[in-house]
Amino acid sequence: MGSVQRAMRLLECVAEHECGAPAKQLARETGLALPTAYHLLRTLVHEGYLRRDKGLFFLGEAAERLSSTGAAQKRRSTVVDALAHWRDSIGVPVYYAVYRDGEIEVMCVSDTPGNPAVEEWADFRETGHAHAIGQCLLSQLDVEARRDHLSRYPVQSVTPYTVRDGLTLLRRLERMRRMQPVTERQEYALGTVCAAIPITVGTTAATMALSLPVHQEDRLLLAAQRLQSEVGRKLGSLALSISI
Repeated sequence: MGSVQRAMRLLECVAEHECGAPAKQLARETGLALPTAYHLLRTLVHEGYLRRDKGLFFLGEAAERLSSTGAAQKRRSTVVDALAHWRDSIGVPVYYAVYRDGEIEVMCVSDTPGNPAVEEWADFRETGHAHAIGQCLLSQLDVEARRDHLSRYPVQSVTPYTVRDGLTLLRRLERMRRMQPVTERQEYALGTVCAAIPITVGTTAATMALSLPVHQEDRLLLAAQRLQSEVGRKLGSLALSISI
């Protein structure tokens, strides 16, 4: 999992340099040790995701193909199929969301008539402080990015259980342990409990989440742990679909 994350960081960094960048610069900008960066860069060149020209690295044909319409549809299908599998095997609605360009984006929801998803009765983007998806994504940001988000989308009461103010929320986010599930109880929707697991691939903050009726609250943590285990086993094949 760690190697996948580091490789994605390198790909994203190369994509930001249209005129190419040398290995030392890429290592510095991604925070990787130079030997690690060299090893991953050579692997990415070998697989066609990067190309090297006069000591500079550029996106390769394989990476460029990923941006095509057909590839985009295939990547989405990969995520949709994974969510449907987890929905059926765990017996819960499953959600996939990312934090992109300063916004919370719910990319995909997989549910069934017997296990329906939470109705978006208040805009998910504006109420990130109230639901597990938003709290999980915000917990992956640095303090400045969190404060920026809350300056645009201030904390407001959504239900009687919603966190009351931005300072309390920031303190809660600081206490969250890295890679631990984030849970909330009726903060966004009365009668519903939710859990979200953090996924960081490259520099993309993402999450997979699930929800349950409050009378099934005793299932929440076990279901979240199972989802996290399943995602961990499949992260390698999902990495490109999530981050590009």
